[in-house]
This record gives sequence, C-alpha cells and structure tokens, in this order.
Amino acid sequence: MNIFDLKNKKITVMGLGLHGGGVGTVRFLCEAGAKVTVTDLGSKEELAASLEKLKGFKNISYVFNQHRPEDFTKVDMVVKNPAVPWTNKHIKLALENKVPVEMDSSLFFKFCPRPIIGVTGTKGKSTTASLIFDILKTAGRNPVKVGIGQVSVLDKLKELKKDSVVVFELSSWRLSALGRAKTSPQIAVITNIYPDHLNYYKTMDDYLKDKKNICLYQNRENSCVISGDNELLEGFEKEIKSRLIKFSRRPIERGRSVYVENGSVYFNNGIDEKKVLDVKEINLPGEHNLENVLAAIGAAAAAGVDLATIRKGILLFKGIAHRLELVREHMGVKYVNDTAATMPEAAIFGIKSFSEPVILIAGGSDKNLDMSEWGRAILEKAKGVIFLAGPATDKIILSMKKFQPELAYEKFKIVESMEKAVELARAAADKGDVILLSPGAASFGMFTNEFDRGNKFKEAVKKLK
Repeated sequence: MNIFDLKNKKITVMGLGLHGGGVGTVRFLCEAGAKVTVTDLGSKEELAASLEKLKGFKNISYVFNQHRPEDFTKVDMVVKNPAVPWTNKHIKLALENKVPVEMDSSLFFKFCPRPIIGVTGTKGKSTTASLIFDILKTAGRNPVKVGIGQVSVLDKLKELKKDSVVVFELSSWRLSALGRAKTSPQIAVITNIYPDHLNYYKTMDDYLKDKKNICLYQNRENSCVISGDNELLEGFEKEIKSRLIKFSRRPIERGRSVYVENGSVYFNNGIDEKKVLDVKEINLPGEHNLENVLAAIGAAAAAGVDLATIRKGILLFKGIAHRLELVREHMGVKYVNDTAATMPEAAIFGIKSFSEPVILIAGGSDKNLDMSEWGRAILEKAKGVIFLAGPATDKIILSMKKFQPELAYEKFKIVESMEKAVELARAAADKGDVILLSPGAASFGMFTNEFDRGNKFKEAVKKLK
C-alpha cells in the first residue's frame, strides 16, 4: 500500500479518544487527502481537547454519541482504536460488508519503507524498546521510536530518513492487527509473557495468540529475540521460523544467545562468545531490568551493532519515565514512580528492587488478575501500605488476609486521591525509607491512564515542603 492510495478515499476512524493516538491517526489520514469520518461514543464536550488539535482540517466530519451503521458499510476503510475489540458489532459489520479494517500499527507497517524492530512482552517492553533506541542512536543509525508511551504512531512516518531503523513497541492489541495483515517486524523481541488484560481477553491462549504475531510471519533472514527463562514461552520457539536469539540470566551452552555467567554478560553469535559488560555496570535497578538489557543486546546485535557500541549505549541509558523513576529525595526519603507496574508480577519486581524499607502506594482497578502473590509480597516487603480505591484493592487486601487472617480490613488506609496517598505515605515514612508508587493494578476510574496516575504522583511529590 502507498500513502497516495489514501487520497479521496472515504475512511471512518472509530474512537478519537483523548490520549493522542486517535488524533494522530486522523491527522495523518487528512494530510494524505482522505475524506475522514470520526465516530465516537463520547460527546463533543468530552472530546473537546482532541477536537481542538484537529480544527484546521476541512476534510473531517464528526459523529458524536453514537456509531452509525453506514459509517462502517459505505466507506473504503475503517481504522479502529486499539482498545476496540475485533468482536465489536460495528467492526464485524464492516468485515461482513468486505470493508477492510485497519489499525495504526498495520497501516504503519504497510507504509514504512525502513526495517522495523518490534518489541512486545507483558512487562519490560517500554524499557527494552527505549534501550534499543538509545543503542542505535549511539551507533548513528537514525532510529525512530514508535508506540512508546502516548505518542501517535502514524505521525512518526514523517521522521524516517533513508538509513533509519524503527523501534516499535507493540501491545497485544496492535499485534492483533499485524496478525490479520500477516506481517511481522524484521527483528522481533519478546521480553516475557505473564497473565494480563484478562478483562479484555477471554483466555490466556487468546492473549498469547495475539502476542505471537510479532514473529509468526517472519522469514529465515529475520531474527527473533526471546526469553529463555519465561515459563509461558517454553516450547514457543518451535513455531519460530526466523533466526533465534535466546537471552537468559543463566548460561546458555549452544546457539545464538545473550546470557549471564559469573557476574558478566556474554553474547554468542553462534560461533564465538564475547563479553559485553559486567552486570554491576548496569545503571538500572532490579533483576527484571537485567532481563531487559539482555533482550536489548540481542536485538541490537541482530541489527548489526558491534558489542563495543552496545556496551556504550547501555552505560549511557538512565531508564525511562514511570518505570522505577526516582522523582525526588526529600528530607531523607526517596519518592519513586513505578506507575507502569499495572500487573502484580511487575509490581513484585518493583518492590523487590529495594533493600531500604518501603512505604507502598498500590491498588486501583481490576484486570481480572490473580493478586495472591502480590498480597504476599506486600506483607513480606512493605513497611506500610496506602491503597488507591478500586476493585483490585479489595482483591489485594483479601489475598493479604489469606496469609495473615488476623489482619483487620478496616485498618487499611484506602484513599480517593493521589494527593492524600502521598500525604499519608509521607507521614508514615522515616529517614532512609522509600515511598514507592507501584500499583500492581490498572488505573481507570480515578485516573485517565497509568501515565496520568504517575504524573499525579510526581505533582504531589514536587509540592511537598
């Protein structure tokens, strides 16, 4: 597909939203000359912030508070928001009427002329993708970041240069569109798989099926970097047709791999083993970040970056916002933002990253996940805990009571705002403690998204006198 093919085409964008992705998609299609209809269940007033960013375009019509059947049957294409399931009745109506349905990810792959490194996983994909980007930047490869955070995807096509390499963070939702398009990136990275989004997917098999699209359509000249330590990925390598690079915290005896042995990280290109760096040189806290570094080394090596440059890029990398981000040290207390820990496993890694006493801010909305191990970890590691109100909070407290039945529910501090959570955490903390926002739960309800939650935490912390 060529961008010029969009000119004068009638295209429906389903779901404008307020997070930027929908705006970027509409802007891209309008600039390509398409006749765009934006349809959203929200009102004009609710979507005012997004509408303001599109007010200069003349080739857009809007439908608020509803989805009309004709906008899905009498058009040339439908582009759906990633959060809209393929089982949605309007999407099914479009497909039944032979109207192609795309997402920003599938359109990007169809229009992108440059190699793509795709990164997925239940946790660690943003850090891994950002680290790969920094290594490629250190190597002078003109990399372009796509899909990391709340930045629009299709706008990034304008940033491509002749020698650019794309680093694309791919959620399971965006990968579902690649599966329908039968396409995968030239280099695929799978950091890990854990239960997640089970409020969206009916089963773990459905979730894993979408994740697998990152490499199912690769060829033998492509590469796939995959964890050798993750239980849910065991056996998956039999389905991979491309060149496999495994990474592990333990030695790997054969094949292309990145692994740790005697406190050092090694890369095996299939013939020779060479040391990359010592583990103690890595600036990122937490064992999970060691795995992210191993994955990034594998991807960068597959892209042809030499080991000396890879090492340099790793040493320069300082981490990213919302992932164990040190916001401030105030009166001897460190305030750390780990809002991106939206699932129990990620939050457990977060709290275990600290040897200091931890006052935890946790809880929120439920994604139908098991909170048992998170409850146990809180009992074992947290000096104190303040909960953000929500269904996941109730599940966490119940799981804690299973391990300590004498715990009284009414003794837990449950708050309705981040400001109150920070205030109570500060009151409970002593010099030398860490106040850690690591929710282990989703954010919808009290916050717009996890980034809004993290920003609210940072705002509250920075106001402390």
